[in-house]
Amino acid sequence: MGKKSSNRSAMTESFLDEMTHLKSARSKRVSSWDRTGGNRDAITMNAGETATLADIEGAGCIRHIYFTTDHWDRFYMRKAVLRMFWDGEETPSVEVPLGDLFGLGFCETRFFESLLVTANPGAMPARANGALIGLNVYFPMPFSTRALVTLENDSEVPFAACWYHIDYEELDSVPPESARFHAQWRRENPCTAVQLPNAQNLDGKENYVILEADGWGNYVGLFLNVDNICGGWYGEGDDMIFIDGEKWPPSLHGTGTEEIFGGGACPNVEYAGPYTGFHLVTSKDFAGKQSMYRFHVNDPVRFKKSIRVTLEHGHANDLGNDYSSTAFWYQQEPHAKFPSLPKREDRVPRCDEELTQVYLKELEAYSVIARMGGLYALIDKVSEEDKAQIQKYGDAVRRDVDKKDYRAALNSVDAAHEILKKYDEPTR
Repeated sequence: MGKKSSNRSAMTESFLDEMTHLKSARSKRVSSWDRTGGNRDAITMNAGETATLADIEGAGCIRHIYFTTDHWDRFYMRKAVLRMFWDGEETPSVEVPLGDLFGLGFCETRFFESLLVTANPGAMPARANGALIGLNVYFPMPFSTRALVTLENDSEVPFAACWYHIDYEELDSVPPESARFHAQWRRENPCTAVQLPNAQNLDGKENYVILEADGWGNYVGLFLNVDNICGGWYGEGDDMIFIDGEKWPPSLHGTGTEEIFGGGACPNVEYAGPYTGFHLVTSKDFAGKQSMYRFHVNDPVRFKKSIRVTLEHGHANDLGNDYSSTAFWYQQEPHAKFPSLPKREDRVPRCDEELTQVYLKELEAYSVIARMGGLYALIDKVSEEDKAQIQKYGDAVRRDVDKKDYRAALNSVDAAHEILKKYDEPTR
């Protein structure tokens, strides 16, 4: 007769049982709370400034990170960069535009709920650029001696406000088998379309590369963004995952893009589940911007030496669309050097030329607020009447951009700019 399992081992079959277990750990939080005792519980950042959000000494594990942010830059979610360093390493294990970590790959507000990442509403109607919504990530992030989390405002204008929580456990030690959390952003804009002989891809060499990592670890998922500039159905590309330096064929070979994300054939509506989703679908004819996710919670892709995660862009790479992605994985350190993060102008999403003109005009207006001293200076210095007018014009810009009435949007930006000039020190 086999050995009887203990009651505890039977209970640990459910991750929910973690809430019932008593252990030697201390729950702590680093946040943006107002140290003066006031109610200005957000940090602000100047253009180009990097803020240290957390610098934790000792062993522990981050369990939850929360953000809600306010920024005037339409594309700040791609310009702000979140970095995480474990155990004193010199190069980050996480280097991702802020929005991409939370699935907002096109700097567009989208609400969705998954097991590991959520984007939740605040007061409605929501701003279009992801501002003032609740962003949460629940990947466990262990460390043995130190955790350093920074946020860079790589925008031309200030970060108006950033509220954040970093919830973690303080531990005596971390088990040696606990790998470190990693996240990496990539983009190919556009992918190079190729015409392979007989439309047969038999090596994967021209595929879009989601991740290349060296070491021992587990690949646990991705966000993928496709800006379908070619039109038509874009998702005939198969995923191909090469493990431990293997040649063709890969250990994992898929049958189409939508299968990765748990969808039926050719999804043209949005959905979101615990592990898979198409949480941004711009149009039912597949044109424009699409975002999707897959988390390998119960089925991590394991590698001992290396992994290369790739995806065809169209069947046999026959389409030249704009692809970007954030890959998530755990591995033993040290990790391989990340590709250089593209410059901010190469990170922002594609947009209509008319919208670009609105965006540039907005930056001119926001630069006045920067010279005034930022959001809190705007609150303190501008009259209530002028604040109401600025709010009115800001609402009009959002409505007009949604309707693609860019001329009207430009007029509203100009009107708000004229009001702000009254408070602009260099012009007074």
